[in-house]
Amino acid sequence: MDIHRLMIFCRVVELQSFTRAAETLGLTQPTVSEHIRSLEESLGEKLVDRLGREILPTPAGKVLYKYAREMIQLRDKAVQAIGKFKGDLSGSLHVGASTIPGAYILPGLVGTFKAGYPSIQITVKIGGTGEIVKKILDGRVEFGIIGARWEEKKIVLEEIYSDELVLVLYKGHPWQGRESVDIEELAGAPFVLREMSSGTRMVTMKALETAGFSPSLLNVVAEMGATEAVREAIKARIGISIISRYAVRDDIERGVLCTVPLKQICIRRPFYLAQRKNRELSPLCSAFLEHLKTEGE
Repeated sequence: MDIHRLMIFCRVVELQSFTRAAETLGLTQPTVSEHIRSLEESLGEKLVDRLGREILPTPAGKVLYKYAREMIQLRDKAVQAIGKFKGDLSGSLHVGASTIPGAYILPGLVGTFKAGYPSIQITVKIGGTGEIVKKILDGRVEFGIIGARWEEKKIVLEEIYSDELVLVLYKGHPWQGRESVDIEELAGAPFVLREMSSGTRMVTMKALETAGFSPSLLNVVAEMGATEAVREAIKARIGISIISRYAVRDDIERGVLCTVPLKQICIRRPFYLAQRKNRELSPLCSAFLEHLKTEGE
């Protein structure tokens, strides 16, 4: 069974499109279609259903996809092991991350790691915690860094980083320059929140309640679907917010935004390294994890 043909099949399944798969692989759409047709003929099974523009795997296709991914990963491990034996690492690595670690922690660490191994390729897939866990279980990423504990017996969690959620103000806000703000002063102040399903929002609300402040007292003037949108809303003086220190670190250094401590509360949020239990890591993945643990915070 041709490994290159299996790689094409996996890309079609993952992107649910012959056209998009062809674009990412640098092939023509008819070439991709011919590879899938040849694979179906050799196995005597239909592997994908063409539902308009969408491509979905058949039951037989789902079975093949699982084993094809394992075969490709084994091939990659072999290539990396030989590279390591020769004193060099090569190949590609796919990892997952929730928004804050994916956007603000991993990019710098990927850069410093690649400086030592310029021939490697690392792809960071950013998504919600549940989405990243599913990718780990499916084998689409070797590990993930997530912002919430996830109860799944096949997943092993290890706290690897921590974040502080801080009260962020726009430049010129009346509270700027104060030593601290009493938590009760939040009541009535124009406030910008992340969406309901956001881990940042859930951690914030729980911390406020634990400190004796009812979140219902917040004067919520806007809800945003991304941390970047919250940052921009604060800069536009729509309101203040409690968000990740990582997310506003550069803005604070440039004086665009500022933070003021809350008197009765310090909100810390752990990030977890999530891995598939009993899964053997590739040499490249093992080296990158060691780099994350030694060169991180």
